[in-house]
Amino acid sequence: MHQFRALIRFVDDLGYNLAEEFYWHNPARLPSPIEWVNKRKWRAKDSVNTVWWLSKGDRPKSDVGKVRTPYSESMQKLLKDPSGYYRPKKRASEHDIGTAFGIDNGGALPSNLLSIPNTESNGFYLRMCKELGFESHPARFPAALPEFFIKMLTDPGDVVVDIFSGSNTTGYAAETHGRNWLSIELDEKYAARSALRFLEGRTATDVAAIYEQMLAVNSQVDVEPTVLF
Repeated sequence: MHQFRALIRFVDDLGYNLAEEFYWHNPARLPSPIEWVNKRKWRAKDSVNTVWWLSKGDRPKSDVGKVRTPYSESMQKLLKDPSGYYRPKKRASEHDIGTAFGIDNGGALPSNLLSIPNTESNGFYLRMCKELGFESHPARFPAALPEFFIKMLTDPGDVVVDIFSGSNTTGYAAETHGRNWLSIELDEKYAARSALRFLEGRTATDVAAIYEQMLAVNSQVDVEPTVLF
């Protein structure tokens, strides 16, 4: 229940607004928790994570048009011949379907259920970690997940911050889309290894040297960590 208690405290104690709740469905996730799903078979496998979109104000910066999804086959047919394929009518729910549905807006509006498989197994980060004998971060998420929110909620040049960055998938996605970024990671080795995401094209020797240099520089900085919350 900790995530729900945290959400309530963010809203009630810190004054944030819950703009919308999203659900990340990972269809490739292995059955878990092992004890209750695989062994005892008491529960269905856990393949959905909740993403809270919190804002400081009532009208947060957002443009859902930036994250439209491809039209379905039936919608593509409707756009080719709106009058022949579909006739506007009223529904029992009183939600009217009118001629505006025959306008091509470049894609369909997305839902708050994001079905994104977490199947990366041979990207540069993982390949280089394996080649250099590094332990890759165990809790990585697909780049498409932060990309969705970066594109919907920010513009090029804006700053994206990840306070639990791990292997810095968020920072990499932000830079890919022309955003500035700040990442914070408690484990200095994971933080240094996240630089591998930005070194594609370099040799393993160069990458290893850069990694060791980052650790050496970090060891010379004597600063007490600050606990934010």
